[in-house]
Amino acid sequence: MVPIRSLGENHRARITRHLKALDAHDRYYRFGFAANDAQIDRYVNSLDFDRDEVFGIYNRHLVLIALAHLAYAPETGANPGAEFGVSVLVQARGRHYGSRLFERAVMHARNVGVHKLYVHVLSENAAMLRIASHAGATFVRDGAETEGYLVLPPATLNSHLTELVEEHLAQANYRLKVQARQIHNTIASLQSAWRGRDTTKNSE
Repeated sequence: MVPIRSLGENHRARITRHLKALDAHDRYYRFGFAANDAQIDRYVNSLDFDRDEVFGIYNRHLVLIALAHLAYAPETGANPGAEFGVSVLVQARGRHYGSRLFERAVMHARNVGVHKLYVHVLSENAAMLRIASHAGATFVRDGAETEGYLVLPPATLNSHLTELVEEHLAQANYRLKVQARQIHNTIASLQSAWRGRDTTKNSE
């Protein structure tokens, strides 16, 4: 299982670093235009973690290597919708993280009563189109852009329990990574102090 966890306010800085690590081409695919750093700052600052859902995958160095944003449509009604966006750092490609994030978003959307999940992508973004197509999405192409939507089945007891277990495991995995990083930093600090002490002794 890929440990995918929900992200909150305290992850905002890491989300910014993740998006700014994307090159111009990847920013173009993610936002529909080659967003500059200032535009990324505005986007991240506008994230409402109480309203929308943001999911992430961290590596063992606590680098956010893959990120998904599930934005709920502003309208309310019998058939609410949400839009999905995703980005994966180049060094983490080829591991199907985009697909895993899409599956995680679909499960959460079902569980909160979303009827349709939308993806709005550039028509040349074959990877995102492939992910949504594999899930059964319907597409409408309009020149350089493609709109896709996936009709979601109702939530079940199994979907609720699966999400609960996966989130719990992902949170536990993240805490272990944080602890491992703290231990690593402590050891590195002690080693540095000892090296400094040895240097002082040798110079006396």
